[in-house]
Amino acid sequence: MDAYLLFLIVTIATVMSPGPGVLLTLTNAIRFGVSGAVGGIMGLAIGAFIVAGVSATGLGILLATSALAFTVLKFIGAAYLIHLGIKLWRSPATPVEISGGTRRSISRQFIQGLSLQLTNPKAVFFFLSVLPQFVDYDAAHVHQFALLVVTYSLVLVIIHLIYAGLARTTRQWLASPKGGRLVNRLGGGTFMCFGVGLAATSR
Repeated sequence: MDAYLLFLIVTIATVMSPGPGVLLTLTNAIRFGVSGAVGGIMGLAIGAFIVAGVSATGLGILLATSALAFTVLKFIGAAYLIHLGIKLWRSPATPVEISGGTRRSISRQFIQGLSLQLTNPKAVFFFLSVLPQFVDYDAAHVHQFALLVVTYSLVLVIIHLIYAGLARTTRQWLASPKGGRLVNRLGGGTFMCFGVGLAATSR
C-alpha cells in the first residue's frame, strides 16, 4: 500500500480532533489520573477495532444504505452522550486520588469508552469511507484491512495517552472543589451538546 503514509496522516488528524472520545479521556485523566484514563482509552481503541470490523460487514453496508438503521443508531448514541453529560454534571466535586482508579473504576471506564465508540455512527462511516480508499483489492485486501485497523487503534491509544498526560499537568488545580465543579459542568455540558448535535445530524 503506497498510500499507507497518507492514511497514517489522516488517522492522526482524525484522532487528534476534538470529540466525545477526547473529552472522555481528558475528563478521566483529570479526575482519576493517567492510570484512571487507561481503561477508557482501551475501550475506545477496542471499540474502534470492532466498529471497523462491523463496517466491513453487511451491517456496515446496511447502516450506509438504510436511513432507519442510521437513525436508530444515531439516537442510541445521542442518548448515551446526553446520559453521560447529565451524570457528570450532577457528580459531586470529589478529590482526585493520586494513586489513580481502582480495578473496578478501570473496568467502568473501559465500558464507558467501548460504549461511546460503539454507539457513534460517525465512526462507522469513517471506516466505510476512508478505509476502501487505501486498500488495493487486487491484492490480499484482508491483510491490508487488518493493518489499517490496527494502525488506527494504536494511533488512538498513543494520542489519547498524550492527552491524558497533558491533562495530568493541570490536575492539582482542577482536583480542587472549585476546579472539580468546573470540570463537571464543562464536561457534562459538552457531552450533552455532543449528544444534541449527534441527534441533529443527517446523512
